[in-house]
Amino acid sequence: MIDHSTIERIFDAAQITDVVSEFVSLKRRGVNMLGLCPFHNEKTPSFTVSPAKGIFKCFGCGKGGNAVNFIMEHEHLSYPEALRWLAKKYHIEIEEKEVTPEELAKQNERESILVVTQYAARQFTENLFHGHEGMALGLSYFRERGFADAVLRKFEVGYCNERRDDFTKKAIAAGYKTEYLVSSGLTIDKEGYMFDRFAGRIMFPIHSLSGQVLGFGGRIIKTDPKAAKYVNTPETEVYHKSRIVYGIFQARQAIIKEDRCYLVEGYTDVLSMHESGVENVVASSGTALTQEQIRLIKRFTPNITMLYDGDSAGIKASLRGTDMVLEEGMNVRIVVLPDGEDPDSYSKKVSDEEYRKYLKDNETDFIRFKTRILLDEAQSDPVRRANLVREVVRSIAVIPDQITRTVYVKECSTQLGMPEEVVLDEVMKLRKQESFRYRNAWPGQETASGNLSDMTATTTTAPSQRHKKKEETSFYSEREVIRMLIRYGSEVLTRHTDKETGTETVTTVADYIISEINEDGLTFDDPVFAAMYDEITFSVNQGLIPGDRNFVHHANPAISAVTVDMLTEKDTLSRIWNKHGAYVETEEMKIKEIVPDSVLKFKGDKIKMMQKEIRKAMAEAAGDDDKISGLQEQYKAMTSLQKKISAGLGGRLII
Repeated sequence: MIDHSTIERIFDAAQITDVVSEFVSLKRRGVNMLGLCPFHNEKTPSFTVSPAKGIFKCFGCGKGGNAVNFIMEHEHLSYPEALRWLAKKYHIEIEEKEVTPEELAKQNERESILVVTQYAARQFTENLFHGHEGMALGLSYFRERGFADAVLRKFEVGYCNERRDDFTKKAIAAGYKTEYLVSSGLTIDKEGYMFDRFAGRIMFPIHSLSGQVLGFGGRIIKTDPKAAKYVNTPETEVYHKSRIVYGIFQARQAIIKEDRCYLVEGYTDVLSMHESGVENVVASSGTALTQEQIRLIKRFTPNITMLYDGDSAGIKASLRGTDMVLEEGMNVRIVVLPDGEDPDSYSKKVSDEEYRKYLKDNETDFIRFKTRILLDEAQSDPVRRANLVREVVRSIAVIPDQITRTVYVKECSTQLGMPEEVVLDEVMKLRKQESFRYRNAWPGQETASGNLSDMTATTTTAPSQRHKKKEETSFYSEREVIRMLIRYGSEVLTRHTDKETGTETVTTVADYIISEINEDGLTFDDPVFAAMYDEITFSVNQGLIPGDRNFVHHANPAISAVTVDMLTEKDTLSRIWNKHGAYVETEEMKIKEIVPDSVLKFKGDKIKMMQKEIRKAMAEAAGDDDKISGLQEQYKAMTSLQKKISAGLGGRLII
């Protein structure tokens, strides 16, 4: 368990901009920072970071919170795990009590797998640089290909010894459980016989954006026609091949700096380009690009350059899949290397300066490149040329930006020798097709899912998405009361001086609200607001009034999210005053009016809920005249109270 003082040190050290910038490319917008949200697909930035408040907020999907919440959400970590992540980043030592076997057994599978993969990465690196077999086979292989130790260590490259169960035995002896060795994909269990999946291979750890080792790619060294050249970690709790881009952890800062990402095919291609001084490079690891991979790159730059070798057949086979990159609104360019060369081999034949110059001088726009390739193939065959037009038009049609599409229509009509109107007409026909327009809709695009009121949830989705029918709940008035407490709780609402003693009595906003609510015995229906109110009440009774920082840095991510939502909402004035246009001053200037109105609205909503329950009870009591008569009296009393509250709100209706 992490002690409270250490948690405070972590929160004090964790700069929200510093933390978020590791995963999102941010640009300054006034006093805040702006970028593309990493939690949902968007083309216009709505993800805001406030350095002054230490919070983030997406006005698109509603997620928000502090630095710990961000790491929890982004890396799918628990609260203690996120604290440890930040402590490691800021070199804060955490002293914890010894973990008991029972507590160890309760750790989730994901955390256990990450512990195992990190151990494996260290072990494989040790084998490569210090083991007899690793140095003789693995390290010599890399040095023969011109790789420096610095790059190998940068990517934590290693070697798995050839003896079939070498790693597995060492891991078990070190105390790692066989169930996690198997579930991580490092060990294969065949009818009780345990052996290494990657035996006799050089190892390429695959990192997350935060540097955690999620899985491995293993390349065989010895010639074996029966063995696959590359073996990857199978799908696990932490490793999902379609969501991973090799080298993104090492490249992310360079990608932001250069505002461009080079995409290659293999692990050694990435290492070779780093050797040549080109660090803004990642690899698809030989698989077709997925939307998840494209969106991961897009977080850091909208500009992507794909490197192909001189194999024209391979280029044509990959063209169709590249349309997905265009569809994400990215700017795609192509570099074709000389015949027979790949990024690794070509980097060894020319100087670093010549290599970078070649990349710069030979970039071609993707649409123009595709048109030229298909024209060379079609030549004068009319049927092939017709198919060519369809292929090019389809690529143009997926581009979301209208101006960019128009430019490409004009350019391609010239290259294809066709009237611009014909090309444009075909593009518009495609875009009007329902199947074309919505085939890539993402889950949750139209409606949000989940339940913020689940106190154990780690999601930080905005509560405003959960309560669409405010007339049926007291959610908004509950929220408004809590907002008044955390924003203005310590503000003085009234001052009264006793004429006889001269003693001054001060009533704060928190004193007034708590007194009014507790006097009528009212409670909060929303569990998040109820928990916040209980904490505030407890603190006030101790002579303390917690501010917004206490809740921004709260251990419960739901409470933190609600607080951030309140602090970053676009309507900074009370809903009551905002709705009726009864202000010209700032909210702070109208506290003496807004706070009582918020409490009255809260009470009015509670009365409405009681009336609703009474009407329901009357319907169920049909035939029981005495019971109905009693309920009618209660209903009248409630109506009378509602009129008084309405009068207190200046005659405004309670709706």
